[in-house]
Amino acid sequence: MQAPEFNFPHREFREIGEEATWSLSSAKQGNGVEQLRDGNTDTFWQSDGPQPHLINIQFHRKVKVSELRIYTSYKIDESYTPSCISVRIGTGRHDLQEVQTVDLKEPDGWMSVHLAKASMTNFSQAGCVPRDPEMGGAVDFVRTWFIQLAVLTNHQNGRDTHIRQIQVLGPRTADRCSLFRGAQEPLLAQGPGEVASEAFLDVAP
Repeated sequence: MQAPEFNFPHREFREIGEEATWSLSSAKQGNGVEQLRDGNTDTFWQSDGPQPHLINIQFHRKVKVSELRIYTSYKIDESYTPSCISVRIGTGRHDLQEVQTVDLKEPDGWMSVHLAKASMTNFSQAGCVPRDPEMGGAVDFVRTWFIQLAVLTNHQNGRDTHIRQIQVLGPRTADRCSLFRGAQEPLLAQGPGEVASEAFLDVAP
């Protein structure tokens, strides 16, 4: 099944994952970065190592990120389905700071992990509960060179994990409200950071 296109009624987003280099902490053969990013929800990344299971997303410039969209299926994957996910950002792996943690309860389908808050958007999602609903004070987006998504635990105490798709969304245009109030941008990255070892979709902006 191909991943659907999304319409965002309140804000315009664009998918910026193609501008990054992706790597994983581990992967079963044939279930790696390519399957995580192929646009098909019938395929998936399967980890093959100890927790936490990590997805590293290295950009080649500082980018604005509003949210991550993740596709999981408890109905199909059961104990492989994440139950707690942490998102960290920084200039590279050496200076990551956690910006959000979400608890998942039997998720099935697309869910958004919001990294910033917008007054016009309702963040309520069944089965996906952020531990910091204020997003650390970030408004509209955060700016970063590097994103790490960490699967901390799985349902039923499962060891390895399945994530079927992931998208990285940033604002397509400047938020009109931010032009007047000034968007807060915590955790600003200043350097190029490290380049992840496994390349995928390496496209210059």
